[in-house]
Amino acid sequence: MPPKAKITKSMIINAAVEIVRRDGFEGINARTVAGQLGCSTQPVMYHFTTVDSLKQAAYAQADQMHSKYLMDIPDDQNPVLGIGLNYIRFAVEEPRLFRFLFQSGYAAGNSLLEMMDSQELLPVLTVMREGAGVSMEKTRQVFLTVAMFAHGYASIIASNGLAYDEELIAEHLEYAWNGAVLAAGQEDTE
Repeated sequence: MPPKAKITKSMIINAAVEIVRRDGFEGINARTVAGQLGCSTQPVMYHFTTVDSLKQAAYAQADQMHSKYLMDIPDDQNPVLGIGLNYIRFAVEEPRLFRFLFQSGYAAGNSLLEMMDSQELLPVLTVMREGAGVSMEKTRQVFLTVAMFAHGYASIIASNGLAYDEELIAEHLEYAWNGAVLAAGQEDTE
C-alpha cells in the first residue's frame, strides 16, 4: 500500500484561499478545507488549532497576492494611477478575496492612516512625490485622496453595485490625482 500523501501547512493555506475565492471567507472551516484537500480534518487541526488561526494565515497569503498584483504596473503608466487601477481591477477579478482583505475585519495590521507611515509604502510615496512635486507631507495627503477614491470604487464594484468600466475609472482616477496634487501644491505655496 502506498504511503498517504503528507498534507502540509502550505497546502492547507492554499486550500483555504481557494475556498475564499470560490465561496467567501465565511466558507473556511476545518471540514471545507479538508474536503478541498481530500483528507480528514486531522491534518488541518494539527497545523491550525483554531479556525481563526487558519483564517489569519489565509488572510496573510491573500494579502501577499494582492500586494504583488498591485505592483504589476506597465513601465509607461503613472505608478499611482497604475496602482489605483490594479486595486480596482483586483476587486473586479477577485471580489471575494477583496471582501476578505478589506471588509471582513481580519486585517491584523494597521489602519490606512497608520500604513501611510510604514516603510512598505515609502517607495510608492517617493514616486508620487516626484510626480506631484510637493513635500512628503503633502504627498501623503495626495496618496490618501487617491487611495480613498480607489477603495470606494473597488468596494462598490466588489459588492456588485457598479459595472467595471476601466476607461471611465482611469479618467476619474486621473481627476482625483490631478485635483489632489493641485490642492497640495496650492497649500505648499500658501
